[in-house]
Amino acid sequence: MSGSALAPGRYFLEDVEIGDRIETDALTLEGEHIDRFADLTGDRFEIHVSEEGAARHGFPARVAHGLLILSLVDGLKNQAAAQFAAVASLGWDWKFAAPVFPGDTIRALLTVRGKRETRRPERGILTIDFTVLNQRGETVQLGVNTLMVLRRPL
Repeated sequence: MSGSALAPGRYFLEDVEIGDRIETDALTLEGEHIDRFADLTGDRFEIHVSEEGAARHGFPARVAHGLLILSLVDGLKNQAAAQFAAVASLGWDWKFAAPVFPGDTIRALLTVRGKRETRRPERGILTIDFTVLNQRGETVQLGVNTLMVLRRPL
């Protein structure tokens, strides 16, 4: 049950064990990421779109939207060399632990916390712990994703 780092490939429910891990590639956040997310969502709170607004709230620079980082992390998961045979995300329990600024580089560590079968014989559920780290190894976000995955075809 100690798990291991998963090698590149596609992993069905039967292929993973509790404790198995995936590390994503890294991504450097740019101001343009924040601007595009603000345009898309309409979330233009001043700490995200203005250096002066961020300073008024005690930040040294603009702060990335927490949900932007979560979205980028989900994308990093879906681009990783090792991937789960995902069907759909069923939910997130997420915490924003520290701000992410333009120029920060993020990556995620995924660890399988739980797995179970469902009533549908072709699918199962993985519970995956996420830790999002910046370039200094500091945890900036963390949480749990419940992921529906395929079972290995018979």
